[in-house]
Amino acid sequence: MQNPAFPQAASRRALLAAALAATAAACSPQPSAATRDRKTTPNPPPTQTPTRDRDRKRIDALLGRMTLDEKIGQLFVARVYGHSATAPDPADAAQNRKEAGVANAAELIAKYHVGGIMYVGWAHNIRDPHQLAALSNGIQKAALAGPAPVPVLLSTDQEHGIVTRIGAPATLLPGAMALGAGRSAADARTAAGIAGAELAALGIRQDYAPVADVNVDPANPVIGVRSLGADPRAVARLVAAQVEGYQSAGVAATAKHFPGHGDTAVDSHIGLPVITHSRPEWERLDAPPFRAAIEAGIDAIMTAHLLFPALDPVDDPATLSKPIITGVLRRELGFGGVVVTDSLGMAGVRKKYGDGRVPVLALKAGADQLLNPPDLPTAWAAVRRAVREGVLSEARIEESVLRILELKARRGLFDAPHTSDREVNRTVGSREHRATADRIAERTTTLLVNEGGLLPLSLSHHRKLLVVGPDPAAPSGTGGPPTAVLGRALTALGFTAETLSTGTAPEPTPERIKAAVEAAKNQDAVIVTTYDVDAGSRQRRLVSELAATGVPLVHVAIRNPYDVAYLNLTHGNGNRSTNRVGAGRAAEAAPAAAPDAAPEAVPIASLATYSWTDVELRAAARVIAGRVNPRGRLPVPVRRADAPHRVLYPRGHGLSY
Repeated sequence: MQNPAFPQAASRRALLAAALAATAAACSPQPSAATRDRKTTPNPPPTQTPTRDRDRKRIDALLGRMTLDEKIGQLFVARVYGHSATAPDPADAAQNRKEAGVANAAELIAKYHVGGIMYVGWAHNIRDPHQLAALSNGIQKAALAGPAPVPVLLSTDQEHGIVTRIGAPATLLPGAMALGAGRSAADARTAAGIAGAELAALGIRQDYAPVADVNVDPANPVIGVRSLGADPRAVARLVAAQVEGYQSAGVAATAKHFPGHGDTAVDSHIGLPVITHSRPEWERLDAPPFRAAIEAGIDAIMTAHLLFPALDPVDDPATLSKPIITGVLRRELGFGGVVVTDSLGMAGVRKKYGDGRVPVLALKAGADQLLNPPDLPTAWAAVRRAVREGVLSEARIEESVLRILELKARRGLFDAPHTSDREVNRTVGSREHRATADRIAERTTTLLVNEGGLLPLSLSHHRKLLVVGPDPAAPSGTGGPPTAVLGRALTALGFTAETLSTGTAPEPTPERIKAAVEAAKNQDAVIVTTYDVDAGSRQRRLVSELAATGVPLVHVAIRNPYDVAYLNLTHGNGNRSTNRVGAGRAAEAAPAAAPDAAPEAVPIASLATYSWTDVELRAAARVIAGRVNPRGRLPVPVRRADAPHRVLYPRGHGLSY
C-alpha cells in the first residue's frame, strides 16, 4: 500500500535520505566534507558495528515495501503477558485480550507490527533461562512470518543491583553505585560485558542501562544507588566503559534518563519532577555522562519524564520537548542514534496529556521508540491518525523507522535473530561469569568506620555471631533474605552465625528490637543491617540499643550509604555527636529518644554494600571475615544528618585493613 503523498517508493526514499543527511549535518557542529556527503547517520564510533552495504540494501528494500501500519508498529516497544509467544497461561491470554484485543505475542505482532517487546516480571515473561530463550525464538518466528519480515528488538531493564529483572541462575552483578565505589572502568566494562553476553544468549538485544544520572540529591527517591555516583567525570568514565561492555557483547546499551534525573525529590513514576539546574549547572553536572556515552558510540538514549526549565521553559516533560530532544540531544550533543522514551505508563508523562496524544507529541519532539504505552490500541491508532491528518508526516515516521532498523542490523538481528539452548547453557550463569562477579563485588564493599580496629573479625575472638536486621524483598531472583544470606556466608567462612530477622518492612517493631537485644547478649559480635534509615526511623533505636549491650557491633548499610549519617557509630576525638541527628524537626520526627551511643570501649564498624543482592552480601561477609581487604570508596559524599551543608564522609572515603 502506497501513501498518496508519496506515489513512488524511490522518491520517498530519496526524500528520506535527504532529510537524514540534513539531520546528520545539523548534529555535527563542524562537519567534514565526508560527513556532509553521507546519506544517513554518521559512521558509528568503534563500539558500534557500521551498517554494511548488504544491510543498507536490505533495510532500504524493507522500508520500501512496508505499509504505513507496519512502519508505525516499528515505533512501539510493547509489553505482552505470558511465558510463551503462542501458548501463554489462560490468565495471561485473558489479560492480553483485555489490554490489546489479542491473546499472545504472536497475535500482537500480527495486529500491531510492534518493533520491540519489553520483558518484565509482572507480565509473567520470566521464569528461567531456557523458557526465556524459547519465548524470544517464538516472538522472532512470528515477526519473520509477516509480509515485511522484520525481527523484533527484545529488551529489558537489567541494570543489576536493585533493578534486576532476570535473576539466578543468570549471573548477579554489582549495581551502579557499587561499581562507582569500585572506581574501576575495567570492572564496569567487564560487568556490562557479562550482562550483555547473557542477555544476548536469551535473545534480548537491548538493555535499558547504563544509568547516566549523576546522583546529586541523597534523598532522590527514584535514582539513588542506581547511579554510579555524584562526580560527573567519574560517572562519565564508567558510563562509557559500560557502553563498550554491553555493545561489544551484541546488546544495544541505553543511557538514561536524559537530560538527567539525579537531582529530583519526586519519583517520576508517580509525579512530575522539576530540575532547577541552570544551563551552566546542567553542562557541569548532568551532561558529561551523556556526552561520554555518545562518544563511546551508544546505540540508544532514554528520555526522562521531568521538567527542565533551563533547557525548555515550556511546561512539558523532557520526553515531549523538541528543544530538549531535537535541539539539545541531537543538534548540540550530536546524537544520531535511537531515542527511546521512558515508560509511557508513568505518571510523569501522563499528567498533562491523554494516552493518545502523548505518543504523537513524543514523536514530534524527536523520539523514535515509544516504550510501554499503557493503552497500545489507543496509542497506535493516535499515531496513525496523526499521519493521516498531516500532524505527523510519513517521512518523519520513516526517519525513526530507519534508525530502529539500522540499530537492529548493528546488533545482528537480521543475520541471527534466534538463540539456542546450547548458547544458554554455555553462557548464562557460567562458572566463569559468577566467579568474576564475586571478584568485582569484593572491590566495591566500602568500610566507612572501624572503631577499635574491630574488623576483620577474628575466629578466635568473635566466632559466635548474631546477624539481625530487616529483610526487604530482594529484586527478582537475586536471593535473600539478606540476614539469611549473610548468616550462611559467615558460617561458611568458619563462624557460627545465628540470624534474627526484624521483618520484611525496614522498620522493626519494639518487640523485635527487644528480642534482638536479648539475642545479642550471648554473642561475641553482632552484625546489624539497615535499609534506608532516616530521622524518624526505628532502625536507629535498634542499632543504638544493640550498641548499648557492649557487644562489638558491625553495621552494614544494605542499600543507601547515607544510613551511617543517622547512626551514632564513631567515638573519634571524644566527639560522639558528630553524626547524630540534631535538634529541631529531624529530632522531633524520631521515636522516643533513643539511648545514647555505646560506651567508648565498645568496638564498632560500618560497611556499605549499595544493594542487598546475594553477590554484594557475600562479598561483605568476606570483607568482615578478612578474606579480602575492603577497597571500595564512597562514590557520593555522606552529609551530616543534623547539618546537611557539612560533609561527614567525603566522596572517596573508605578504609582498608
